[in-house]
Amino acid sequence: MSQQTPAAPGFFRRALQRIAGQAPARPVQLRRFEAARIDRLTAGWFATESSINEELRSDLNALRRRGRELDNNNDYARKFRGMCEDNIIGPGGVRLQAKVEDNPARPDDVANDAIESAWERWGLVCDVTGGLSFRDLCASIVGSLPSDGEFLVHMVKGADAGNAFNFALQVIDVDRIDTGYNGRYGENTVIMGVEVNRYRRPVALHLFEAHPNDGVRTTRRRIRVPASDLIHGFRRVRAEQMRGIPWMAPGMLSLHHLSNFMQSAILAAEHGANHYGFFQQSPDAAGGPPIGGVEGGADGSSVNISTSQPGIYDTLPVGYTFQQHDSKYPNEVFGPFSKTVLQRIATGWRVAYHSLANDLEGVSFSSIRSGTLEERDRWMVDQQWFIDSFMEPVFQAWLQMALLSGQITTPNGAPLPSSKRDKFARHEWQPRRWEWVDPKSDMEAKILSVRAGLMAPQDLSAAMGYDFEDTLKAIKRAQDLAATLGVNLTAYESTPGAAPANPAPAAPPQA
Repeated sequence: MSQQTPAAPGFFRRALQRIAGQAPARPVQLRRFEAARIDRLTAGWFATESSINEELRSDLNALRRRGRELDNNNDYARKFRGMCEDNIIGPGGVRLQAKVEDNPARPDDVANDAIESAWERWGLVCDVTGGLSFRDLCASIVGSLPSDGEFLVHMVKGADAGNAFNFALQVIDVDRIDTGYNGRYGENTVIMGVEVNRYRRPVALHLFEAHPNDGVRTTRRRIRVPASDLIHGFRRVRAEQMRGIPWMAPGMLSLHHLSNFMQSAILAAEHGANHYGFFQQSPDAAGGPPIGGVEGGADGSSVNISTSQPGIYDTLPVGYTFQQHDSKYPNEVFGPFSKTVLQRIATGWRVAYHSLANDLEGVSFSSIRSGTLEERDRWMVDQQWFIDSFMEPVFQAWLQMALLSGQITTPNGAPLPSSKRDKFARHEWQPRRWEWVDPKSDMEAKILSVRAGLMAPQDLSAAMGYDFEDTLKAIKRAQDLAATLGVNLTAYESTPGAAPANPAPAAPPQA
């Protein structure tokens, strides 16, 4: 006999539903983001929908204080500050390249040289206090960004500038911006000391007359300074953001705990190297000398047991034993754990771990090349941001005041006319660049790009941190000097990527 397969339990139920005209029930499936789930695994994940300004209003001052404390006392925080200064500003600063033209593609060399020369002269007297060159002033501003996240510079014009250009810069501590001032100012809104119009465009800043915590010079009296006289720069990470976020903020807490961890490990290692211990008194020694001393003084007093000489062993009195304390820390997990934490911090700061930690152990050429190139992209983005937010407004204001003051002069002493300011405003910036990771291979690849017409020589020169026009002029001066002295410069006999000056005529076609 054949055996019948029993019907599925839900068969009759579905059949009755169809007879009754009802669709069978189906399980409900929802499409959702798993990171937004609320269950026992995410119960401790607190998040708010506050605006960036509301979050900064309560946390900005604390972030800045802690960032400055790390900058003062933590090795890695100081290294990150130096990395920002060295890579964004560099040893020679961001150089100005004037690009004035008489006609299209015909540079005005006289005006270009005059503008660049005047800019260099002003760079020596740009600081209103007289203590910083322009390069050092820029490095000071960038160096404060890891702990402060923003900078504030007052453009001083007229006789107060204290130089012949009638233009100087005053770097102001961002502590002087009244973060606690929020409300209305006429028809405008004040957000953490920044007054904005209805489009959230800054129109003024409300500053303390002096630092709010400066001893006898402390004052909390506010003054309103128009935004046109100030440069308030910071990286905007969210819409409608009015104040800057310290660059070290993502890794500050980890770095603080890592610093305490390392300090405890160092102290444990120091105590372990001392081989210290304790004197333990047995019941048989009751009523004897106190712990740490034995009888032996002339008056019957106790003498401390503190002798420690190489090759000499003392005898403890009856009833006392020595219990040695051996520190087992730091152990073999100290290095890997510290490295993991520093890798996390370096990731948050967007720098290469081996650069931040000075750790080249076990690093291969390919890995260090990949990390270095990625980090350099970050520095070039920061360079362009600094040029746009600081260098450009400074140059435009300087050019106007320098022309009006007659300080941009040609070799014959004639000043450039201020009526042609728009013509003289054409320029480019040349920030610092870096040596190739693999100089020979990288340079050969760039030369092949020039020969193939994929890259202009000007672009290659700029990528190396040089101005192409200045380079050609320097080569010409070197060749002229060598010819005058009768020296043959073999280096320029065949310049890679360059066509010969007088190419040989093509041979006639053969019949």
